[in-house]
Amino acid sequence: MVIECYSATPKSSLKNQPAAPLLHLSGFYANIWAVKRLNHTAILLLAAAILLPGTGCSWRKRFQSAPAADTRPEPKLKRNSYTVNGHRYHPMNIEQALQYREVGEASLYEGANTRGALGEKLPYGGMYAAHRTLPLPSTVRITSISTGKSCLVRVNDRGPFHRRRIIDISPAVARAIGFHQWGVHQVEIETVSVGDGPNQRRKED
Repeated sequence: MVIECYSATPKSSLKNQPAAPLLHLSGFYANIWAVKRLNHTAILLLAAAILLPGTGCSWRKRFQSAPAADTRPEPKLKRNSYTVNGHRYHPMNIEQALQYREVGEASLYEGANTRGALGEKLPYGGMYAAHRTLPLPSTVRITSISTGKSCLVRVNDRGPFHRRRIIDISPAVARAIGFHQWGVHQVEIETVSVGDGPNQRRKED
């Protein structure tokens, strides 16, 4: 006859034993819940930053689509470099011309039915202007500093070749802005458009 013997473990000794691994699962699930709660809070804060007025402006600007590139051919322009009185002039490109704005002296000149740099006739009494470096043709707004009057003028010739003057205007332009005497006049000039026809580039384009 075989007698099996078992050793009984006193209940008091169980208190000193480490907890079973199963008991640690509650802490594991608590960590998962905390991470989910943190992610949920972060998503809510991000959504609020985008949607609330004033706070999400910079975010919305980042996601706005870029303006479509202008795929039109460049307008036909005369902008080749040239030399007058030993000085070399380099006309502006389209982007530079559309940003052009300057205050200075305008002088009067009369084409007297001659032809400008574009080969266009400059009629007596016509409204036209000459500039050293704007692409030809260009349209500019000329404003008198003293009278505040302004008009749009087609630039289709080169000049003035005087270092203190920024533009030559016909007598008709001078009369339109309130300048009735020959000589020089303080004006502000600002480019409105460059070129002609369907490929013309305007400042607001």
